[in-house]
Amino acid sequence: MTQLHHLDAVDQAAALQSREVSSVELVQHHLDRIVHHADALGAFITVTAELALERAAEADRCLAAGDAATFTGVPTAFKDLTFTAATPTSMGSRVMRGFVPPANAYVVDLVEKAGFISLGKTNTPEFGLSSYTDNDLIGPARTPWDTSRNAGGSSGGAAAAVAAGLVPLAQGSDGGGSIRIPASACGIFGFKPSRGRVSAGPLGSDWSGLAGDGPLARSVRDAAALLDAIAHPMPGDVRPLPAPPVPYAEWVGRPPGRLRIARWSATHLEGIAPGPDAIAAWESASALLESLGHDVVDIANPFPQALEPQFNVIWSSGIAGALIPPESDRLLRPNTRYWRERGRPASAVELSQALQFLELTTRQVVTDLQAYDAILTPTLALPPQPVEWFNESGDPAEDHHRELLFTPYTALYNMSGQPAASLPLHWSAEGLPIGVMLAGLPGQDGPLFSLCAQVEAAAPWHDRRPPGFA
Repeated sequence: MTQLHHLDAVDQAAALQSREVSSVELVQHHLDRIVHHADALGAFITVTAELALERAAEADRCLAAGDAATFTGVPTAFKDLTFTAATPTSMGSRVMRGFVPPANAYVVDLVEKAGFISLGKTNTPEFGLSSYTDNDLIGPARTPWDTSRNAGGSSGGAAAAVAAGLVPLAQGSDGGGSIRIPASACGIFGFKPSRGRVSAGPLGSDWSGLAGDGPLARSVRDAAALLDAIAHPMPGDVRPLPAPPVPYAEWVGRPPGRLRIARWSATHLEGIAPGPDAIAAWESASALLESLGHDVVDIANPFPQALEPQFNVIWSSGIAGALIPPESDRLLRPNTRYWRERGRPASAVELSQALQFLELTTRQVVTDLQAYDAILTPTLALPPQPVEWFNESGDPAEDHHRELLFTPYTALYNMSGQPAASLPLHWSAEGLPIGVMLAGLPGQDGPLFSLCAQVEAAAPWHDRRPPGFA
């Protein structure tokens, strides 16, 4: 018999609608898995079992009355950077321990409107600053494929939870790769939407244009369904994209046609190159795309190295401007203090120049890429790394350098605003997941879903589960 946690969210919703299982049973099953695997994975900072079961009982009443939304009663989770009015939101920091936001993030309201039930808040690094997940609250999130290795960040807890079957899908956020990095490290599908596709309201801000919410899932159709739920602008959004005229769930069923796909593996950073596992995954994906009838064309990486220092001005200015009381600085992790110290000297002129440089430079890159329908690169340059690897030196500058060695590709699409996805198409000889990244042109999220679904159908990954978490 199929285990409940083997079903993706679409199949769980169908089982609930047909009354094969109740929401209380489904939610309790996943809560039991969270408890059983909590120590091994570090996936959740907060578990809201009582509230989830109350909502599951209400979901069952709605299902029985025929008054249910598409995903009524299906479990999920929110990243602990995402404001939830009824639940503490620590942002992975001791400074924020016990903080309960005054309102939900709009994305939370939309996910709940679709019928999903949150089981809690997933682990994240302090203020989401790192490409790995670790903090002083509960420690690291670990990939279920090898629990001695980090799950990636900053949506590491969400990715670990999905990969281990603690929830079928989860919300993540991505300002420099924070959905795609842990998706690769945990062997699942992660999708960063186009800039402006998902609202940051009502209390959040996308002032830099880098960050946005998106889905982490085991199937492309689940990711599309979650994005359908949250891709709705809120009044007052600074750079909204309209709600898509065609649901992403429909794009999943559309053949993409014959596409022209650019590929490169060289990074834009001098002295940083992909490892052999990343190259093997990229070459294998290239061959698969060609076998599907696509034209795969080698081009040079069009993003210049000059983007990196300007990105760092924006990144550090954001955390330097965070409203953290000076007396709380001592509670921050060294990595957080490092970025705040880098950002404090930046003037308004320097920040303005950095923002304009990113916009002008990536606009030209996107213009030059108009001849292509999609882009293929590695997701990460390295496999999932041991939990101590990033900060074992004790030097935050070395920590940052190792993050660049690990993830030199993902932040480029945050700068350009393009949609991008990590697909779990390859595993190393040691059994570690190695993702590849497909990106589309800005605003072309639907066609990218169509291509990803075609690739998934040709090389399915849904039934590949980490040993010990099946």
